[in-house]
Amino acid sequence: MKDKKLEKLIRKVSGQPLQKTKKDRFVDPTLRATRTPESAEDEERKHMFKEMKRREF
Repeated sequence: MKDKKLEKLIRKVSGQPLQKTKKDRFVDPTLRATRTPESAEDEERKHMFKEMKRREF
């Protein structure tokens, strides 16, 4: 805690903005268990949409 306060004070005096730390996002483990397995059709669909994004209509 003391190091954080010291770092904050140094940044305040030097005029640099504090860099915010990213917190790990919480993911419910049951979501993975209930997700349907990916099939070959899913891979083909992803590839098709990726190609469609590249082109302009």
